[in-house]
Amino acid sequence: MTLRDAPVPLAPKEYDVLVALAVDPGAVVTRRTLLETVWSPNFFGRGKTLDFHVASLRRKLGDPARIETVRGVGFRLAVAA
Repeated sequence: MTLRDAPVPLAPKEYDVLVALAVDPGAVVTRRTLLETVWSPNFFGRGKTLDFHVASLRRKLGDPARIETVRGVGFRLAVAA
């Protein structure tokens, strides 16, 4: 992935989370859907795994507002205005 023509190295799971959010920018993707899509349909790992990967993505994208948290539901990729 590149950002402002500079390569941004992403871990495989970070990339998968970003792709899952980018399928429909602006649409909310539930936590469960992300876990099932990126990890496995029966994922029962640590509860903060998704949060860790989203936080890492936000840092790498340079603007935490690019991935919005929808409290109690999930996340969405912010649509540029």
